[in-house]
Amino acid sequence: MVRFKNGAVKYFKDNIGIIIALLAMCVFLVIFPTTRSTFLTQNNVFNILRQNASNLFLATGMTMVIILGGIDLSVGSVIALSGCVAAGCVVNMGLPEVVGFLIAILIGAVVGMFNGVVICKTNIPPFIVTLASMNITKGIALVYTQGAPIRCMTDAFKFPGAGYVGPIPTPVILMLIIFVIAVMLVNRTHFGRHIYAVGGNAQAASFSGINVQKVKFWVYTFTGIMAGIAGVVIASRLYSGQPRSGEGAEMDAIAAVVVGGTSMSGGSGRLGGTLIGVLIIGVLNNGLNLMGVDSNWQYIVKGFVILLAVYVDFIRNRKAGR
Repeated sequence: MVRFKNGAVKYFKDNIGIIIALLAMCVFLVIFPTTRSTFLTQNNVFNILRQNASNLFLATGMTMVIILGGIDLSVGSVIALSGCVAAGCVVNMGLPEVVGFLIAILIGAVVGMFNGVVICKTNIPPFIVTLASMNITKGIALVYTQGAPIRCMTDAFKFPGAGYVGPIPTPVILMLIIFVIAVMLVNRTHFGRHIYAVGGNAQAASFSGINVQKVKFWVYTFTGIMAGIAGVVIASRLYSGQPRSGEGAEMDAIAAVVVGGTSMSGGSGRLGGTLIGVLIIGVLNNGLNLMGVDSNWQYIVKGFVILLAVYVDFIRNRKAGR
């Protein structure tokens, strides 16, 4: 009990800035005339969590990648491909929904493995590798569907994204389960410690006996799996595999990770901060929608939020002498 209490206190101390920012946004939306009657309703709160479950899936993997000092721009395209494959397996091949979901997640893992192998075996920067795989994966999704959505209306297909367990939306439950697993992986295993070591100084990590290439490979594979799960949940919520779904999803994930305090220079960051970052991005999107802000202006607002977060990271690193 004491250990849990100390951990909670440390968590709040480490993330006090972004917690205050999140609370300030919520207070503003509670008192703002056009949002105060709708923002804190149960339906809207569950709506925020449901819509941002997929972003948390992406952001958990992206946090590990950025701690490594890398980046993954392919996750948005993986969402599209995995969602289309899940729907296609059910509609076109007559496979059970569970099998379709597993194949879709496997597709995400394969893309992550591809990224990991190319990054580990060549000197090509992760930005270029994942930019290339983003376009390749997007092209495969468009070819597979011929540019048209694949609709699937079965109850089993709709359950992961639009179903409920009691009063709680299924994506929220999946989000909590996967987040807890990711936290345990990063904070309680040798693999998690190796991620920080490689991100802090890959050469020193190699000298200490860590297989740097293996760590990178599995981190990118995990990120692909997370994108595959996000693709399944989004396709389920939309009742269809959309070849253009997930566009820009990598930007929201990166924004959540950076806002959550993970350094773009690698070596530091926590999934607990990423969780708050996802909530900040989610509340920001929801609040702008409730206020009736034009979607084009929303891109501008989110861009400034990302820029501010990166600037804060820059100041923090400069003070730390990094």
